[in-house]
Amino acid sequence: MERNVVLAVILSAIVIFASAVINTMFFVPQQSSLPETTVYKENSVETRSNDLLNDDKNVISNDLSYDISVEDNDFPAEQDYVYDNGLVRVVLSNKGAVVKSFELLKHKDGDKPVDMFFYGKNNIGAFNLFLGKENIPIDETFKLERKDNTFEFYRDFKVSESSFKLIKRYVFYPGEYMFKLEVEIINSENKALPLNFDGVSYTLDTGFEIGPEFESLDRYEYRKFYYYSNSKMKEENLTAGKVKDFDISASWIGLAGKYFTLISVPILTKYDFSFSTVYDGLDVSVHRILIYRPYTSGARIRDVYNFYVGPKLVSELSKYNSKEKNSLGLSELKLNKIVDSSFWAPLENILKFFLNLFYKIVPNYGVAIIFLTLFVKLLLFPLTHKSYESTSKLQALSPKMEEIRNKYKDDPQKMNQEIALLYQKEGVNPLGGCLPMLLQLPIFFALYSLFNTHFDLRGAMFIPGWIEDLSIPESIFSLGFNLPFLGSEIRLLPILLVATQILSTKITQGANKAAQGQSMMYILPVVFMFILYNAPAGLLVYWCAMNIFTIFQQMYVNKLMMKKKSSN
Repeated sequence: MERNVVLAVILSAIVIFASAVINTMFFVPQQSSLPETTVYKENSVETRSNDLLNDDKNVISNDLSYDISVEDNDFPAEQDYVYDNGLVRVVLSNKGAVVKSFELLKHKDGDKPVDMFFYGKNNIGAFNLFLGKENIPIDETFKLERKDNTFEFYRDFKVSESSFKLIKRYVFYPGEYMFKLEVEIINSENKALPLNFDGVSYTLDTGFEIGPEFESLDRYEYRKFYYYSNSKMKEENLTAGKVKDFDISASWIGLAGKYFTLISVPILTKYDFSFSTVYDGLDVSVHRILIYRPYTSGARIRDVYNFYVGPKLVSELSKYNSKEKNSLGLSELKLNKIVDSSFWAPLENILKFFLNLFYKIVPNYGVAIIFLTLFVKLLLFPLTHKSYESTSKLQALSPKMEEIRNKYKDDPQKMNQEIALLYQKEGVNPLGGCLPMLLQLPIFFALYSLFNTHFDLRGAMFIPGWIEDLSIPESIFSLGFNLPFLGSEIRLLPILLVATQILSTKITQGANKAAQGQSMMYILPVVFMFILYNAPAGLLVYWCAMNIFTIFQQMYVNKLMMKKKSSN
């Protein structure tokens, strides 16, 4: 009976589902195919470094023809050192001169600050050095000289008959998520440094994974690689167990999650790099950036790297577009391009403005989302009202349309002609119910992106004891075992989504009792429940609120239609 109504529902469902997938997977910072110089590596990092560590403290093992050792046997005791500027708390270790912990004090992961690094089975820390192309890890204990915000780790090494001093110097700045790492290697005999491993002197490793910790990666929580080259940002999304090499010129390279990012800005004339997702032998995620320093024939090298480790916020990242706004004097880096941006970004920014405006009125983002939903609903009322009127007219014509179908069931061409004449006679547009709905889709796309990525929703509580973080899925209790497609958590918002969607559809369809319409009324909401079961709570709060407002709006429209019908 209500074939056009059912078609409208199916079309809307398909488009909404496709938009969710497309918006999350594709409407991100511009992507581009890799240059021809980029290749996949067949062998994995894990294979290359299985036998790297040696228990002998005096010799670093390697499979090359080099005899590399420490210059003396004076090994300092392993010790940690802390830097705290009120914004970040960094724990450094003299074993390998690495970063063991990088906590963001203003951002929480549960009850603790977000730690931007966690490690694999070797637990060698972040910003570790390997001699050559990740062949020989340097995990000796270093000596330290500290002056204010500068930590200088140093150690003498010997390669064959040549000695050199290795210095790793960390420089931190008050009020900055950015710090400087300097790598200095000096040959005391004023000879060429003997560090030529197939054209690479050393590899700098950013660490096995960036935080915060997570249970799994999906379209709502992810890790993606980026690089900025020739004034364009490119994205790389590697599957597990892959390594991708680059020998292109990049201003900066980065690794980002949903809310936080690590960005490296090497101050080198030439360097190569790799992105790696090779697992570390444990059931953990691995996302690493490896930077390769080309060999030089000089007796001394001094390399500078700037690292941003912090929130993925335009307000913080854009500071490095103007040297007056940051302590490092950096400019025009365009780090803010790493922040997620959908195709509908201009519309999303407008909606974000009103969301923040409502939050200022009622300082609860859950309430602000409901107010924004109501605001959007009122804004779209003329369109939706027209859609409902068109749907009601089609419902009124259902008996006549059914008669035509029965009369000309053996002549489809004649049947379509008669139905078209009926539409023309009654002044009904068969697409009148669909087009207004399609015109609303840009707003839906923008809202989906907003509620899925808006930083301020992270940790934002709506209802204590239930929805305590609008950026993640809510849960009312855990089963202790996994259900197919759902996992172990029982969530209430997806159930409310199904109930409100069914009620909304039922009221919209009115007296339509067609079996097909009835089945779609129940099937589509259940499908949506599975699709959005692990969606952020903020997105589901919006959708449930939209359904509830739609129910009241349709009840109001039905009342108007009844009055109009009785007056005639």
